[in-house]
Amino acid sequence: MSAKRSILITGCSSGIGYAAAHGMRARGWQVFAACRQQEDCDRLAVEGFDAPRLDYTDEASIQSALAHVLEQTGGRLDALFNNGAHATPGLVEDLPTEALREIFEANFFGWHSLTRAVIPVMRAQGHGRIVQCSSVLGMVAMPWRGAYNSTKFALEGLTDTLRLEMRGTGIELILIEPGPVTSKLRTKAIPRFERWIDWKNSPRAEEYESTMRPRLYDDSGKKDRFELPPEAVVEKLAHAVESPRPRPRYFVTTPTHIAGVLRRILPTRALDWVTSR
Repeated sequence: MSAKRSILITGCSSGIGYAAAHGMRARGWQVFAACRQQEDCDRLAVEGFDAPRLDYTDEASIQSALAHVLEQTGGRLDALFNNGAHATPGLVEDLPTEALREIFEANFFGWHSLTRAVIPVMRAQGHGRIVQCSSVLGMVAMPWRGAYNSTKFALEGLTDTLRLEMRGTGIELILIEPGPVTSKLRTKAIPRFERWIDWKNSPRAEEYESTMRPRLYDDSGKKDRFELPPEAVVEKLAHAVESPRPRPRYFVTTPTHIAGVLRRILPTRALDWVTSR
């Protein structure tokens, strides 16, 4: 059995998950860097990671990945970082219900399945940290992002409830709420936008043409205002899993801090005006 503290991180093919895998390994953790696609698992294996395949939409892969982790650790797991997620951009009125079901399977239900499977392991060992990568979009909604917004709002509610229910068990539930962080989320959203959103027949096609599509397809590499590298999230993750008294929430990036204040002090219509700008 390894004496190292162990962490299972999902969504490690790129962005926050990839940075987290490297960052936590550098801090001495035994990292299991899970990816949805086998080719990404193979690439990370070349980099020296134990990289099980875990697809949140495939219950068998969730159970198989966790079984592999527990086999390697002797039945223990110190921390779980639920991170893998995708976006399906578009106006809510143009969003098919099946598209919403698809994103909830990947961004919410799969996370719940893995979390439920991990809790008995952590309860048996008397401790554990479950860290959920939420978003500023789980605090305040923004246009064009209804599918993603809704999964993060659901995640916030479920995690807050579970944190209350786990009091006294030694299992800590923690939310990390990033704003704009460098990742491939937008690029990876393009196939889902093209699959699900019939924007040309939308009553708001002109808005797609002038506003949404130029941003979605922008490959200039230009960063968003206040954008931070994914290592900014890793810094919060490290505190969440290593501190004797972790915070229930960690804000990452200036927009998240601003949103946290505005949603407390502004009436709804004023907040709507700010977020729709």
